[in-house]
Amino acid sequence: MSELTRMQDLESRVAFQEDAIDQLSSIIARQEKEIERLTHSLIHLNNRLNELTVGEEPFVDQLPPHY
Repeated sequence: MSELTRMQDLESRVAFQEDAIDQLSSIIARQEKEIERLTHSLIHLNNRLNELTVGEEPFVDQLPPHY
């Protein structure tokens, strides 16, 4: 294998690796935004649940309606 062929092969590999890194970075950024959105939703739902259950018995302690 000549030096030129080896150099071209290495340059090609580097280009593919750079592309892969860019794609992974984009995916990670999207996932980070999704995790942040889901965290906010979970906090909101938890707060809403706490508002609805203040002063009431927890569902686990309540008898089903047919009793």
